[in-house]
Amino acid sequence: MAEGFLRRFSNSTMEVFSAGTHPCFVHPLAIAVMREVGVDISKHRSKFVDEFLGQRFDYVITVCDNAKEACPVFPGAKRTVHMLFADPVQYIGPEEERLRCFRRVRDEIASRMKDFLSQIGIYSVSEH
Repeated sequence: MAEGFLRRFSNSTMEVFSAGTHPCFVHPLAIAVMREVGVDISKHRSKFVDEFLGQRFDYVITVCDNAKEACPVFPGAKRTVHMLFADPVQYIGPEEERLRCFRRVRDEIASRMKDFLSQIGIYSVSEH
């Protein structure tokens, strides 16, 4: 979801990659709740973080404590930012409650990505 929002809010001016420490698939409920806000992540694929070792990045953003601890160091990164979000996949319950959980996390991610992009001078609320 963060990748989708970074692409959207930066008007695709940033080259954005996402990866995980235990990738498997893009969750269907993540695809559904992102579609609700006009962001299509259905073509995204889950990637292992090792695919990006040796590459240089301006920013590395970790989005959960497990990733913060397990993520390799990217020595060329200008800045590493840790943002803690609940993992909505971990929520067990009826689908409507799971959707609410995914929506809540989606909205938190959107807000934090806007704040991040604003801090680095790429996003302005007045422009959107």
